[in-house]
Amino acid sequence: QVTLVESGGGLVQAGGSLRLSCAASGRTNRGYVMGWFRQAPGKEREFVAAISWRGSSTFYRDSVKGRFTISRDNAKNTVYLQMKSLQLEDTAVYYCAADYRLVAGTEITTYMYWGQGTQVTVSS
Repeated sequence: QVTLVESGGGLVQAGGSLRLSCAASGRTNRGYVMGWFRQAPGKEREFVAAISWRGSSTFYRDSVKGRFTISRDNAKNTVYLQMKSLQLEDTAVYYCAADYRLVAGTEITTYMYWGQGTQVTVSS
């Protein structure tokens, strides 16, 4: 199995930027896809972005396209989420997720492993 630890969350003003990181440990020698999800207070967890094992395919929810970029460094077993032009609606706990397969997906139920989450708060 793989263990995930997120970092990089914090408080930022609207229009600002943050970069989240998610470090994977454990059985990382198998191919695994990674994704970012988020959950705002009182709302369900939702898909944000995902990346395939070799990074050749990426997926984004419509509201973050053009503002967020997902990337990964397999040598470091780390996935990143660069967030720019942050909006108040981006405030949420952001979770990193992984699953042992090569093709990424957007469905929350297809990810087996989850990090503990990191808070992102966007202020006006």
